[in-house]
Amino acid sequence: MAMFDPLGALTDAFTSFLFGKVETTRLPVRTSTGQAQAVYLPTAAPGLGDSGVIIGREVYSGKGYIYDPFQLYGQQLPAPHWLVLGESGNGKSALEKTYVLRQLRFRDRQVVVLDAQGEDGVGEWNLIAQELGITPIRLDPTAALNGGIRLNPLDPSITTTGQLALLRTIIEVAMGRGLDERSGFALKVAHAAVLNDFGSMDNAGGSNGSKTPSKRQPVLTDIVEQLRHPQAESAEAMNVDIDDVRAWGLDVALVLDRLVDGDLRGMFDGPTTAGIDLDAPLIVFDLSHIDRNSIAMPILMAIVGVWLEHTWIRPDRKKRIFLVEEAWHIINSPFVAQLFQRLLKFGRRLGLSFVAVVHHLSDVVDGAAAKEAAAILKMASTRTIYAQKADEARATGQVLGLPRWAVEIIPTLTPGIAVWDVNGNVQVVKHLITEAERPLVYTDRAMTEASSMPTDEARALEAAADAEAEARAEAMAMERQLRDESSETVA
Repeated sequence: MAMFDPLGALTDAFTSFLFGKVETTRLPVRTSTGQAQAVYLPTAAPGLGDSGVIIGREVYSGKGYIYDPFQLYGQQLPAPHWLVLGESGNGKSALEKTYVLRQLRFRDRQVVVLDAQGEDGVGEWNLIAQELGITPIRLDPTAALNGGIRLNPLDPSITTTGQLALLRTIIEVAMGRGLDERSGFALKVAHAAVLNDFGSMDNAGGSNGSKTPSKRQPVLTDIVEQLRHPQAESAEAMNVDIDDVRAWGLDVALVLDRLVDGDLRGMFDGPTTAGIDLDAPLIVFDLSHIDRNSIAMPILMAIVGVWLEHTWIRPDRKKRIFLVEEAWHIINSPFVAQLFQRLLKFGRRLGLSFVAVVHHLSDVVDGAAAKEAAAILKMASTRTIYAQKADEARATGQVLGLPRWAVEIIPTLTPGIAVWDVNGNVQVVKHLITEAERPLVYTDRAMTEASSMPTDEARALEAAADAEAEARAEAMAMERQLRDESSETVA
């Protein structure tokens, strides 16, 4: 213990009496603003508010991350549409499923999912559908002839204009080009003749008065028959020969014949299957039995899209979510992209949030529908990017206008962590899954050993992955800070 120095204390007291309190003099310290910010209390970027669906937590601050396009629309979001990007195995599927499950806890929510990926012979949304007591609408060419699900493009619930637009889109997708004027005329007169024979029905169920409505719905077979045998009245109205009208409609008839008597028969060549519940909170279209690389997939997307537009989206103040797996089948086809672009514009006024899930942005922007894809991407004010390779991350960052630090961190992201860009508010977010949700969203059981691990071991591995991700994020943040300091020093 230090000895008390009475002489020193007396000297200090005398000096203070004469000259006032003497402060300890310290040497000045030169520093940068980047280092000096450590003297302030920890702060974090503002979040998106506290109303909506919990996604997880921000990696840098640890705060809860809450997102809801319906709550943010008109304030922080100009459009409620959402683009999810990333390579397989990084958590896109788990994010979509937990997001839908949490949205459905609100009374005024309704969700349609186009499930294009399969597992164990069924779509990967099958478990969630079962949990909610929902029967998926399984579109399967092999089962269609044996009592499978049918969707009729000529369903009376679709307007006359919508039916004709849908027929044109189907044909243009299958042909890979637009219809010329003559083929378009042949299709229009064939459609008009069929409606005249069966009674044209509007959305309210009324008739055009030309004939008494038929007991059955008109179907594609009727269109094909009219194209092969056009009525003389249609040719006379345009002062052309009947053989010319038949020749103009030949290619159209051959395309539609594929839906009637080809590899897609049974799904669209009959009346819409009764009992499809469009008022259910969740509607799942199971497309897992369709070859994703065939022309059948964009045709299916077009038919389902228009059918939903005219039968599902209604001005009833419900907030609807339309989630599309493998969405490049939509965005990569000019004709289907145009159809969905219209749907997005129309649906925004009626409370529709479109969620597109894509593996690689290059599949879209370098495709045949680059112009249409750019328009759809522009409508997506929310972008979530999971891990990608460095080259793909740079290309994605350039197209989406991401900040440089976000582009650099994307290749280092671990599963479950993604960069979220909500109309310029960019955060790194760790998606959290509850124990109740885990069995419903885990979709790679066949390819992993985690399903056979004890729960404690699985939790330990997840905790280790979280710790590694946080350490990597902190390292990136420190590197960014040092880079900022270097810039200030140079300045």
